[in-house]
Amino acid sequence: MSGKLQIWRRMSIAIKFYPPCAWVGSKRLLHEGPDTIEELLDRHLVKKDKSIDDEEEELINRRRLTSTRREALSLYRDILRASRFFTWPDSNGILWRDILRHNARKEFEEARFETDPEIVTRLLIGGHDAVRSALDKLSNQIQKNRGEGDSR
Repeated sequence: MSGKLQIWRRMSIAIKFYPPCAWVGSKRLLHEGPDTIEELLDRHLVKKDKSIDDEEEELINRRRLTSTRREALSLYRDILRASRFFTWPDSNGILWRDILRHNARKEFEEARFETDPEIVTRLLIGGHDAVRSALDKLSNQIQKNRGEGDSR
Protein backbone atom coordinates (compact mmCIF):
# COMPACT_ATOMS: atom_id res chain seq x y z
CA MET A 1 0.00 0.00 0.00
CA SER A 2 2.82 2.38 0.73
CA GLY A 3 4.01 2.02 -2.88
CA LYS A 4 0.63 3.14 -4.20
CA LEU A 5 0.58 6.02 -1.73
CA GLN A 6 3.95 7.23 -2.95
CA ILE A 7 2.74 7.09 -6.55
CA TRP A 8 -0.34 9.15 -5.63
CA ARG A 9 1.82 11.70 -3.85
CA ARG A 10 4.12 12.01 -6.87
CA MET A 11 1.11 12.45 -9.13
CA SER A 12 -0.44 15.10 -6.87
CA ILE A 13 2.87 17.01 -6.88
CA ALA A 14 3.05 16.70 -10.67
CA ILE A 15 -0.53 17.93 -11.00
CA LYS A 16 0.29 21.01 -8.92
CA PHE A 17 3.18 21.97 -11.22
CA TYR A 18 1.67 20.76 -14.51
CA PRO A 19 -2.11 21.10 -14.57
CA PRO A 20 -3.93 18.38 -16.52
CA CYS A 21 -5.31 20.90 -19.03
CA ALA A 22 -1.73 21.52 -20.20
CA TRP A 23 -1.38 17.86 -21.07
CA VAL A 24 -4.30 17.74 -23.49
CA GLY A 25 -3.01 17.55 -27.04
CA SER A 26 -0.90 20.35 -28.41
CA LYS A 27 -3.40 23.04 -27.47
CA ARG A 28 -1.75 25.85 -25.53
CA LEU A 29 -3.65 28.04 -23.15
CA LEU A 30 -3.15 31.74 -22.51
CA HIS A 31 -1.92 31.28 -18.94
CA GLU A 32 0.88 29.04 -20.21
CA GLY A 33 2.17 31.96 -22.26
CA PRO A 34 2.81 32.19 -25.98
CA ASP A 35 6.14 31.46 -27.58
CA THR A 36 6.39 34.91 -29.14
CA ILE A 37 4.54 38.20 -29.16
CA GLU A 38 3.54 37.56 -32.77
CA GLU A 39 1.94 34.28 -31.72
CA LEU A 40 0.01 36.03 -28.95
CA LEU A 41 -1.23 38.73 -31.33
CA ASP A 42 -2.01 36.18 -34.01
CA ARG A 43 -4.11 34.11 -31.62
CA HIS A 44 -6.00 36.83 -29.80
CA LEU A 45 -6.48 39.78 -32.13
CA VAL A 46 -9.18 39.98 -34.73
CA LYS A 47 -7.59 40.26 -38.13
CA LYS A 48 -8.93 42.61 -40.76
CA ASP A 49 -9.91 40.77 -43.90
CA LYS A 50 -8.61 42.32 -47.07
CA SER A 51 -11.43 43.69 -49.14
CA ILE A 52 -11.46 43.99 -52.88
CA ASP A 53 -10.77 47.71 -52.55
CA ASP A 54 -7.57 47.04 -50.60
CA GLU A 55 -6.40 44.56 -53.23
CA GLU A 56 -7.17 47.00 -56.04
CA GLU A 57 -5.37 49.78 -54.20
CA GLU A 58 -2.32 47.56 -53.73
CA LEU A 59 -2.36 46.68 -57.43
CA ILE A 60 -2.56 50.36 -58.38
CA ASN A 61 0.34 51.17 -56.06
CA ARG A 62 2.44 48.41 -57.63
CA ARG A 63 1.65 49.68 -61.13
CA ARG A 64 2.50 53.23 -60.09
CA LEU A 65 5.76 52.03 -58.59
CA THR A 66 6.75 50.10 -61.69
CA SER A 67 5.80 52.97 -63.99
CA THR A 68 7.89 55.50 -62.02
CA ARG A 69 10.70 52.97 -61.87
CA ARG A 70 10.56 52.59 -65.65
CA GLU A 71 10.53 56.35 -66.09
CA ALA A 72 13.52 56.72 -63.78
CA LEU A 73 15.46 54.05 -65.66
CA SER A 74 14.51 55.69 -68.95
CA LEU A 75 15.74 59.05 -67.68
CA TYR A 76 19.00 57.51 -66.48
CA ARG A 77 19.58 55.91 -69.89
CA ASP A 78 18.80 59.24 -71.59
CA ILE A 79 21.38 60.96 -69.38
CA LEU A 80 24.00 58.34 -70.25
CA ARG A 81 23.21 58.64 -73.98
CA ALA A 82 23.32 62.44 -73.87
CA SER A 83 26.57 62.48 -71.93
CA ARG A 84 28.35 60.85 -74.89
CA PHE A 85 28.28 64.19 -76.71
CA PHE A 86 30.20 66.03 -73.96
CA THR A 87 33.72 64.95 -74.95
CA TRP A 88 35.77 67.99 -73.97
CA PRO A 89 37.62 68.26 -70.65
CA ASP A 90 36.94 70.76 -67.89
CA SER A 91 39.63 72.96 -66.28
CA ASN A 92 40.90 69.97 -64.26
CA GLY A 93 41.27 67.77 -67.33
CA ILE A 94 38.30 65.53 -66.53
CA LEU A 95 35.90 64.88 -69.38
CA TRP A 96 32.50 66.50 -68.93
CA ARG A 97 30.98 63.16 -69.92
CA ASP A 98 32.43 61.53 -66.82
CA ILE A 99 31.40 64.43 -64.58
CA LEU A 100 27.82 64.31 -65.87
CA ARG A 101 27.59 60.54 -65.39
CA HIS A 102 29.02 60.75 -61.87
CA ASN A 103 26.62 63.53 -60.85
CA ALA A 104 23.64 61.70 -62.37
CA ARG A 105 24.52 58.54 -60.48
CA LYS A 106 24.92 60.51 -57.25
CA GLU A 107 21.55 62.24 -57.63
CA PHE A 108 19.77 58.98 -58.46
CA GLU A 109 21.30 57.29 -55.43
CA GLU A 110 20.23 60.19 -53.18
CA ALA A 111 16.64 59.87 -54.41
CA ARG A 112 16.63 56.08 -54.44
CA PHE A 113 14.38 55.53 -51.41
CA GLU A 114 12.02 58.44 -52.00
CA THR A 115 8.44 57.21 -51.58
CA ASP A 116 6.41 60.40 -51.99
CA PRO A 117 4.90 60.21 -55.51
CA GLU A 118 4.79 64.00 -55.86
CA ILE A 119 8.49 64.39 -55.13
CA VAL A 120 9.38 61.49 -57.43
CA THR A 121 7.35 63.07 -60.24
CA ARG A 122 9.04 66.43 -59.70
CA LEU A 123 12.46 64.81 -59.81
CA LEU A 124 11.63 62.96 -63.03
CA ILE A 125 10.21 66.04 -64.74
CA GLY A 126 13.18 68.14 -63.62
CA GLY A 127 15.59 65.51 -64.89
CA HIS A 128 13.92 65.28 -68.30
CA ASP A 129 13.90 69.09 -68.58
CA ALA A 130 17.59 69.27 -67.64
CA VAL A 131 18.58 66.70 -70.25
CA ARG A 132 16.49 68.41 -72.91
CA SER A 133 17.89 71.87 -72.14
CA ALA A 134 21.49 70.57 -72.07
CA LEU A 135 21.06 68.96 -75.46
CA ASP A 136 19.41 72.09 -76.85
CA LYS A 137 22.28 74.26 -75.63
CA LEU A 138 24.79 71.81 -77.06
CA SER A 139 23.07 71.79 -80.46
CA ASN A 140 22.88 75.62 -80.45
CA GLN A 141 26.59 75.79 -79.67
CA ILE A 142 27.42 73.34 -82.45
CA GLN A 143 25.30 75.30 -84.95
CA LYS A 144 26.93 78.53 -83.79
CA ASN A 145 30.41 77.05 -84.23
CA ARG A 146 29.52 75.75 -87.69
CA GLY A 147 28.18 79.13 -88.69
CA GLU A 148 31.39 80.83 -87.59
CA GLY A 149 33.46 78.25 -89.44
CA ASP A 150 31.57 78.82 -92.71
CA SER A 151 31.93 82.61 -92.61
CA ARG A 152 35.74 82.51 -92.39
